[in-house]
Amino acid sequence: MTDLKRILGEAVSAAFAAEGLPSELGRVGPSDRPDLADFQSNGALAAAKAKANPREIAIRVAERLKADPRLASVEVAGPGFINLKLTDQALSERAGEIAADPRSGGELVTAPRRVLVDYAGPNVAKPMHVGHLRASIIGEAIKRIYRWRGDKVIGDAHFGDWGFQMGLLIVAVGDEGIDPAALTLEDLERLYPQAAGKAKADTEFRDRARRATAALQNGREDYRALWRRFVEVSRTALQREFHALGVDFDLWKGESDADPLMARMIEDLRAKGLLVPDQGAEIVRVARDDDKREVPPLIVVSSEGSAMYGATDLATIIDRNAVFEPAGQPRDLILYVVDQRQADHFEQVFRAAYLADYAPAGSLEHIGFGTMNGVDGKPFKTREGGVLKLHDLITMATDKARERLHEAGLGAELSPEDFEATAHKVAVAALKFADLSNFRGTSYVFDLDRFMSFEGKTGPYLLYQSVRIKSLLRRASEQGATAGPVAITEPAERDLALTLDAFDQTLIDAYDKRAPHTIAEHAYRLAQTFSKFYAACPILQAGAEASRASRLTLAQATLAQLEQAMNLLGIETPERM
Repeated sequence: MTDLKRILGEAVSAAFAAEGLPSELGRVGPSDRPDLADFQSNGALAAAKAKANPREIAIRVAERLKADPRLASVEVAGPGFINLKLTDQALSERAGEIAADPRSGGELVTAPRRVLVDYAGPNVAKPMHVGHLRASIIGEAIKRIYRWRGDKVIGDAHFGDWGFQMGLLIVAVGDEGIDPAALTLEDLERLYPQAAGKAKADTEFRDRARRATAALQNGREDYRALWRRFVEVSRTALQREFHALGVDFDLWKGESDADPLMARMIEDLRAKGLLVPDQGAEIVRVARDDDKREVPPLIVVSSEGSAMYGATDLATIIDRNAVFEPAGQPRDLILYVVDQRQADHFEQVFRAAYLADYAPAGSLEHIGFGTMNGVDGKPFKTREGGVLKLHDLITMATDKARERLHEAGLGAELSPEDFEATAHKVAVAALKFADLSNFRGTSYVFDLDRFMSFEGKTGPYLLYQSVRIKSLLRRASEQGATAGPVAITEPAERDLALTLDAFDQTLIDAYDKRAPHTIAEHAYRLAQTFSKFYAACPILQAGAEASRASRLTLAQATLAQLEQAMNLLGIETPERM
């Protein structure tokens, strides 16, 4: 099942080829003037580079297209724009196909890949804060989009569970005499900042923590047992927090998983001549002759002899080659959903991985994103100037959702349990849509009052529209009205059918550009278009039974596609509100 844009593109390409011109000139896109046409082709303007008159070319191509039964009109405008308007029959058939398709018109990729998405990056002993929000939301959406398009996808939390912070905790727990079996997340959250602060001022404490870190990494069993308790306590709490946000992982691989590979990897880098001494450290030079800016080397081993963060990331790439079958083979694609301020670091790591043949060229990609800012334009903080915990943010959003539901007179007929569940869904939808409606590379201002509105371009608005369609379909069922073949006759029906048809191209763009905001945009446009359709075209009150049946099918198709788009964004819709 192919969308109308591609079908028309093939027809226009064939018409250009028949005129002796390159077929790629036949690209088709949505019309800049939807009041005049559904689609347009600007290929004749590009053909003018061959010193031909673009309008004359457009007229000849248009003549060839006028016999196409799917086109109601083919007009040439201006210097050579070809305007294409579909017949009602063509739109009816396409809308019917989408309504009958369990994938709502979204195609699978032709060549599925093995993809790993690294996102969220939580840490042992550290509660999640708003800084984790974007990585979690964007990474989850990208994972879902790639999986739904047909790729084999694994999401990895990439848990921060190794390094000096573990030594700090080991010493702090020992000094306080806490029984490891009774250790709680609250203990860890209290002890870690205390220990980190003490290490800055107390050299004896810092040295003990360094020795504890080395002993842990060298396998001291009582330290390993305590470390495993740190991981268990932290991971249990983090999984609960992530699940409340609609974010779940296939793997909880940590930095510790790369540690057993480190020594062998360092020797391999030396054997390949890539690891070279530099001021007491060992580095991999990754600069290229054609670089337009300076790219520093990747420091693998410090002057003190310890493996650096970049070495851990390199070893993690090797470890990930064992995730998919056949084990040991490089992945087709690894996506790192991490703050764009880490771009230089990943550039160094990726280049080193390619040089060492740990990954095929182009298979590693940093998916950077901007920050969530306060009204002052700086990364969002609490009123006291501290970092807001993610749990507190979700609680704040849920409180606001309850308030807005009551103000709007929504949810009054729900049980207390269902009302709470709905309030949570509204809160998550507000947070996620506010983030994902922006291109990931941009920063945005956090404004909970605006995000939580049931009007405008917000998550709650989309939930309300989906619930509204569900209510309509329930009333139709109660009245014995049934859906039937689609018959497009009204302008609002045409607009809705065209919007439904655009879903597949939206998915392609989101997939190719790693850009979930295109799906957010489509969901909002679909909800708006349905609202206009609902106002202009009576459904249950339609005079003719055939019109009622057709419009019910369009409503069903809209709901299915809207919910699918929301699901790809990680947003769950309630049944009632």
